[in-house]
Amino acid sequence: MAARIALRNAWQSQNIGDIAHYLGLFELVDRGGMDPADFWLWAAVMDDGADDLLAQKWPQVEWLASDAPGLEDRLRGSDFLLHGSSAGFRAAEMRRWQELTGKPYGVLGISFPTARPDAVATMSDAEFVFFRDSESLAIAREAGVAAPIMEWGPDAAFAVTGAADDAAAADYVASIGLSPGRFPCCIPRYRRTPFWRVRSGYAADPEVEAVNAELADHDHAPHRETIIRLVRELGMSVLITCEDQTQIPLGREQLYDPLPDDVKAKVVWRDSYWLPPLALGVYKLSAGLFGNEMHSPIMCIANGVPATVGRWDRQGPKGYMWRDIGLDEWLFDLDDEAQVGTMADTVLQIASDPDSARHRVAGAQQIVARAQQRELEVLRAAVG
Repeated sequence: MAARIALRNAWQSQNIGDIAHYLGLFELVDRGGMDPADFWLWAAVMDDGADDLLAQKWPQVEWLASDAPGLEDRLRGSDFLLHGSSAGFRAAEMRRWQELTGKPYGVLGISFPTARPDAVATMSDAEFVFFRDSESLAIAREAGVAAPIMEWGPDAAFAVTGAADDAAAADYVASIGLSPGRFPCCIPRYRRTPFWRVRSGYAADPEVEAVNAELADHDHAPHRETIIRLVRELGMSVLITCEDQTQIPLGREQLYDPLPDDVKAKVVWRDSYWLPPLALGVYKLSAGLFGNEMHSPIMCIANGVPATVGRWDRQGPKGYMWRDIGLDEWLFDLDDEAQVGTMADTVLQIASDPDSARHRVAGAQQIVARAQQRELEVLRAAVG
């Protein structure tokens, strides 16, 4: 009888990157010869259509919310807990699992920006820990984490290759007047996500609002320059879109509205949220992606589409994934003006020479594929 595996994931649904975590995980295990039906999803949030999407893509996978009455019984009936990709480590929930079941658990594709003593001890009890960026692996080792297997391993969103709705994407691109292969996508991002703007239950934080207001122009000026040059120098169009719902108005405010009229005529601002199938389908039709997000670029690379990443320290170490997969020249620290100054040239070079760009992407894909194979081998061995 196959092991019953609980996947702790689905941290948000306002962000397509968090949805891509578990979609990718189920694709990865399915391709690796494991049955997704042996998994169930211990979810934090499954709204915004994420529940329907899971039912459509993986109907054999059930899910249960963190506050569901039957959660503890379901956990007791499971044989293994897999901590899915995340910006951090849910130490308290792993301890809850230990105390409730006494059964093994593992961690696949996380960042580890801070090393609290309780987290170090709990992580050390895991059967394995795969860190999605080498910086987090170094932090864990320095802190004394001593799990039997501790290695670099890709974020599960790198496995999202079969989720695209290509027909819907083609219809959408045609409806907004864009030509396949002739438009890069651009995604903005706040320094700190103002969740209260799109979610109930969050109190507004004046400090966060102040930081965002102070740095919004700085963090998007290089992208505006890039958009202008793509239009004027290469004759391309640009699609401004989102990964997180909070970025929809930000894209208009910081990227679209300030553009010169001649450039604005060639730029489309998407005014609504989308889920991974449509987003990924559009990315596949694009000339690449640039901006300040992480998981749309990950999905792009997984599907052969060039993508750059803008980051800052407040986001934690996840951006260093681009170094780990050989794309360090496509990673920009927005607090380093020297790097910011090269962003537009880099994006234009990608758009001007798509064959070379896709060759680089193929090299990154090979690195990811080898590491994913290692993750699967370790997971299969751990669950028996």
